[in-house]
Amino acid sequence: MATTTTPIPTATDSAGAAAGAPAPRIVALGASLGGLEAVQKLLGSFPERLPCALAIVQHRGPQIDGHLLDLLNKHSVMPVLEPDDKDPLEDGHVYLAPPGYHLIVERGFLSLSLDPPVLFARPSIDVLLESAADSYGGSAVAVVLTGSNDDGAYGAAAVKRAGGRVIVQDPATARAPAGPLAVLARTAVDAILPIEEIAPHLIALCKPVPSPGDVA
Repeated sequence: MATTTTPIPTATDSAGAAAGAPAPRIVALGASLGGLEAVQKLLGSFPERLPCALAIVQHRGPQIDGHLLDLLNKHSVMPVLEPDDKDPLEDGHVYLAPPGYHLIVERGFLSLSLDPPVLFARPSIDVLLESAADSYGGSAVAVVLTGSNDDGAYGAAAVKRAGGRVIVQDPATARAPAGPLAVLARTAVDAILPIEEIAPHLIALCKPVPSPGDVA
């Protein structure tokens, strides 16, 4: 199959495109090796609540399972929760996949699954991102941060095929660049950003765009 070399849009290009695209309703984010620090920095970069929901899969070992919620809540202006099955999605809330469960985005709520691991992981980044694509289509945003394997690449491609947006952490700034690089190898992306710039970019994307008839 012939390959094409299409320039990767910058953050400005992607945010500008928001005027012609639906405002995102869900941001689905995945991280693995090095992700704890990256997710803490990301959440700490939000100056305000995100005007849509944020669902996170973070691969984690048992040594941090009992402390991750507390750690993330200390860095976030938004409440960080481990959802129960069928909990509703609410704007301005962060939903962290519980250990040992796949986190699945449904239209308006979240489900938990004990299906087999994907790429040796449960929760799986791919499962989260693919479910966001299935449920929200062009109103989904996939974000893939630092990681040591391909988990997230197929899911990011699914979001892109559904008309959503894909953002990856700049591999040069990632502790483990394999995750972002796997996404870049599989699909076009809308922005490649250092971790500090992802939160402001998401806020700009998710804010409703006024229609021409709206009064400022």
